[in-house]
Amino acid sequence: MSGLILLAILIGIAVLVGGWAIGIYNGLVTARNAFRNAFAQIDVQLQRRFDLIPNLIETAKGYLAHERGTLEAVTAARTAAQAGLSAAKASPGDPAAMAELSQAQGALNGALGRLMVVVEAYPDLKANQNMMQLTEELTSTENKVAFARQAYNDSVMAYNNRREVFPSSIVAGMFNFSPAALLDIPADKAEVREAPKVQF
Repeated sequence: MSGLILLAILIGIAVLVGGWAIGIYNGLVTARNAFRNAFAQIDVQLQRRFDLIPNLIETAKGYLAHERGTLEAVTAARTAAQAGLSAAKASPGDPAAMAELSQAQGALNGALGRLMVVVEAYPDLKANQNMMQLTEELTSTENKVAFARQAYNDSVMAYNNRREVFPSSIVAGMFNFSPAALLDIPADKAEVREAPKVQF
């Protein structure tokens, strides 16, 4: 009789431990899927941005005949940024892929910033209806990228926290839940303007 009781207790403990481990595992999978889904939203917005850039260049071409180097730099940066996005899509959260994407997007931001500075020097181009619409759409897309990146980074933080806290860290280690990297897209230095200094 006491052997049956001991066996029942051991089975009960095994069921509790198994249920606990399954619950933690499922929570980790859910958190990982959440940040991957958040990255998919970044992908959508960056693709929209990539689609706008050729139209922007085509509109500017007629006005910026002497600025061919600037237009080519934007095109090259766009191509590199698309390659960075492809690498990141293959492995969202991977530190190397996120670093590549961040660097490529930063270079594209810089090239677009230089293009916008050049556009400012051409009043006819700046006043062109097509250019104004494309610039507005690009700005709107940039804002959506920023919101999507924030949602992704929040999801990555939640996943990493869940992965690192005890006792989840035990299950995460057993099933190779690796840490996910945040995405930081550096702004173009020309875009980051200091507040004006007022002296009396």
